[in-house]
Amino acid sequence: MLLSDARNDALLDRALRRLPQGSALVFRHYHLAPAARATRLRHLRRIAALRGVEVVLAGAGYGPANALSPRARLRLATAHTLREIGAAARAGAHAVLLSPVYPTRSHPGAQVLGALRFNCLARLSPLPVLALGGMTRRRFAQVRAHGFAAIDGLS
Repeated sequence: MLLSDARNDALLDRALRRLPQGSALVFRHYHLAPAARATRLRHLRRIAALRGVEVVLAGAGYGPANALSPRARLRLATAHTLREIGAAARAGAHAVLLSPVYPTRSHPGAQVLGALRFNCLARLSPLPVLALGGMTRRRFAQVRAHGFAAIDGLS
């Protein structure tokens, strides 16, 4: 799963073309004005459709059980604690992005879960868990998750 933002926008078309079928793009692009955001979304949806990649439109912000794109086929939520995972399940999310697993440029200096705590929370989750935060393929091997999401790691 690839999350978009201003940092990876210049590389996004290329990265999206390299994602395997069945992947997803969480389109955020909060840095763009509404008209420009809509234009960029249409462009990326065309590329995604050719690759078999689902596009999930992110809501206005992140937070506990903040469902992303509630009308989409895939409803995601972000979480940092077991309580937030429970709230995501009650809100009808299909999966949860649990973060930050490792240090990340998105939130420099933020407290991280680390592999051990992440794995404990993921094991207790009633939802499939995706690892987010400083993720790479190598780091993904250290966690027990259904997949991982990245901003820099896949662009």
